[in-house]
Amino acid sequence: MSNDHSTSLEPNDPRDRFAHEALRLLGPAPANWVPRHDGIDHDVLVVGGGQSGAALSFALRRAGIAEVSVIDAAPDAQRAGVWLTRARMHKLRTLKNLVGPEGSVSALGFQAWYESRHGLEAYAALDRIPRTDWAAYLDWFRHITATGVRYGTRLVGFEAAGQGAVPHFRVRLEVDGQERIETARKLIFANGVAGSGAPFVPELLANAVASGLAAHTGHAIDFAALEGKRVAVIGAAASAFDAAAVALEHGAAAVHLFARRDHLAATPVARVRGYPGLYDNYFALPDATRWHHAARYRRLGTTPPPDSVQRVLAFPNFHLHLGAPWRGVTQNGNQLVAHVHDEHFHFDFAIAGTGYSHELSERPELTGIADLVLRWRDRFEAPAHERDDELAAAPYLGTGLELVEKTGGTAPWLRDIHVYNPGGFASTGLPLGDVPGMRGYVPAIVRRISEDLVLADLPLHEARTRAEVAPDFGPELYAGALWQGEARLQAA
Repeated sequence: MSNDHSTSLEPNDPRDRFAHEALRLLGPAPANWVPRHDGIDHDVLVVGGGQSGAALSFALRRAGIAEVSVIDAAPDAQRAGVWLTRARMHKLRTLKNLVGPEGSVSALGFQAWYESRHGLEAYAALDRIPRTDWAAYLDWFRHITATGVRYGTRLVGFEAAGQGAVPHFRVRLEVDGQERIETARKLIFANGVAGSGAPFVPELLANAVASGLAAHTGHAIDFAALEGKRVAVIGAAASAFDAAAVALEHGAAAVHLFARRDHLAATPVARVRGYPGLYDNYFALPDATRWHHAARYRRLGTTPPPDSVQRVLAFPNFHLHLGAPWRGVTQNGNQLVAHVHDEHFHFDFAIAGTGYSHELSERPELTGIADLVLRWRDRFEAPAHERDDELAAAPYLGTGLELVEKTGGTAPWLRDIHVYNPGGFASTGLPLGDVPGMRGYVPAIVRRISEDLVLADLPLHEARTRAEVAPDFGPELYAGALWQGEARLQAA
């Protein structure tokens, strides 16, 4: 069913000899052990073909779960994911030596790939991974692991099937503009930053976005068209600074960045809990502890890397406004007039670096389950000083990153939907979908899916494992060596 598995990579590139050797020593993936059922197309359908989808597909196949399909709405690999489209930083914001999609197979990791192409000294000289190199590595990883992605395939809806040998979903796909119905036993949403909601656009900018005078950082933006224009950026996280920098680099006449806080967030509070002992056991922590970490992170703000700030400071036509939330905006022809304190600013375009919501109903394919899903607000009442309504809307995930039903017995099939996107942040303490979460949470999903698939077919596995087994040899193999006693031996 694949639409595009093609790649421009050399099939026998000598630089890949260590990767091929690692795969040889690892041995072939285990044979598919999941029983086949009539009417089931996929045991697992992964929504999203980026780094998370590739990591999950590889890990599932290495666990002997072979009927895995990865879909992506983008028309091809070059336009899939964020790294060559909406990501605008020069370098990744995470450490270069974190475990990525390769899992435990280090020869398939970024370091091995980069050193095979540029040398050990070049890798040692990197402080963080260049964005375009990461995109090239991911393309290579999909190629070397034979991870197929069905591009041009969008999930538009699904429902739990009420009949059949095993629980499953009927999924409605749009494939190159045509509707197609398929079935899957498990769904994984590995679909990026807006996977559990939508880009958050302040209400005062809604009309400007609709009229083409504003956009969210998660939208496609024609930065070349901003040459000679006055541009406003709302927000002070990394994506806002990156968008401001790209606008300046494309010749914007001036860029003004507006932050609500009276200072730039510069305290990386997540760093003090970034050790295996905590993250490996994060689901064992009390809800109050997990909530505290998530709320504290959001309260203190996402810290832009220093180089993202330095990138805009290199331009004399960059202007920073602190403690300056927009009070209103009006449109005057093809211009926006922003009202900030007692000043009015005229802009040709505005960019909202205002993050993403976790409201499931804002995604068309999730609207039907939004009222059935347990949210953090249903499970935990935050103290007044840590109240965060946006965080409270996030789904409360189980230990396999599965959705949980809000009311017991109303939607037990929600456990077959796994969330691997930032909507799970309150539950996991890590921004799912980014590299830091891969080491622990890709295996967590695979373990749970494997367990669920075994238990769902337990009678078949019982029959398989209790079947009569033919012996490898009979007693004639060792008959001549049987001890017959000393007297009998002498008599003979």
